[in-house]
Amino acid sequence: MFRNAVYIGKVFGIPVRVHVSWLIVFVLITLSLAGFFEAEHKDWPMQLTWFMGAVASLLFFASVLAHELAHSLLARSRGQRVRDIVLFIFGGVSEITDESKTPSTEFLVAVVGPLTSVVIGIFFLLVALLTGQAAPPVATVSYYLGVINVILAGFNLIPGFPLDGGRVLRGILWKITGDMDRSTQWAARVGQVVAYLFIFRGIVYFFQHNYFQGLWIGFIGFFLENAALSSYRQVQLRHSLAGHSVEEVMIREYPGVSPDASVSSVVTDYILPLGLRCLPVLAAGEQMVGLLTIHDINRVGRDAWPTSRTSGVMIPMDKVKTTRSDENLWDALVKMTTDEVNQLPVVRDGKFEGLLTRGSILTFLRMRAELGL
Repeated sequence: MFRNAVYIGKVFGIPVRVHVSWLIVFVLITLSLAGFFEAEHKDWPMQLTWFMGAVASLLFFASVLAHELAHSLLARSRGQRVRDIVLFIFGGVSEITDESKTPSTEFLVAVVGPLTSVVIGIFFLLVALLTGQAAPPVATVSYYLGVINVILAGFNLIPGFPLDGGRVLRGILWKITGDMDRSTQWAARVGQVVAYLFIFRGIVYFFQHNYFQGLWIGFIGFFLENAALSSYRQVQLRHSLAGHSVEEVMIREYPGVSPDASVSSVVTDYILPLGLRCLPVLAAGEQMVGLLTIHDINRVGRDAWPTSRTSGVMIPMDKVKTTRSDENLWDALVKMTTDEVNQLPVVRDGKFEGLLTRGSILTFLRMRAELGL
């Protein structure tokens, strides 16, 4: 869902992206707050109500960013890789690519976000208290931000995976049972129950003619249910791939092309007749020097295909994501997901041994299921 997120910069070396859905929420919050400020402070000029509404929206999402930064920075300090932070319709998410290695890491990384929101909330409430008489607009916005950050912390501590509270619950269960997968399953089940409660509450609101709130709460419940179910299926998938290596699944007999081959010959001889979407570029002795994909070919004008060589179009080897035949199959799949690729060349000592694709993994899982394994 984050493919439409726009990169806006780095904070402490962590890339931050904004999803297009964030703009919708930003506008809705600004409109809502401007209307609220106008109703509560009839002496404010219209320009001031709109300005303070926009400022409050920006500071709210800055608070969300601080919440996610707390997760990311602590995760990084505990040896976990953080891909980026994405602000989206429900707030934000830290895309931490590695699972926690210990229950304490899981607990601490999960709980630090809500604690940060509480600290931010207290700070804004103090600002509201100190500026109440001297600067009413500042006090009003600060009070709103203080309350909303405390609510944000409370919401995230609901014990439903994948909310922070669900991760806290998983950390506690993991510590008790010593089994992370089983703890994840339990936490995900609790998350589904919480999601159904949200959906039920949304339906009640809807039939009470509170349509917007009912739809919003129901939508949150729907999102949480999908996220919890996804987490549960991820555990099942990890179980299915446990103990299996890339060597068992990779496509061994896979053609390669020469660096000197023309793009037109590759399209005519390999892409069209064989239905291949990528090809390893191999020098003498099966030495892999790059990877050619349909995307790379499309960047070359069709008129230039006969004169363009694969060596000038391919992805060079130093930028190609690869795997090893002895790598754990689950780790290879995580690498595909993290790097947003659909295939990984299997390479040993620079030599191409085969190709691992999402399709080959799915076929492997389907055949195991049909055989009852």
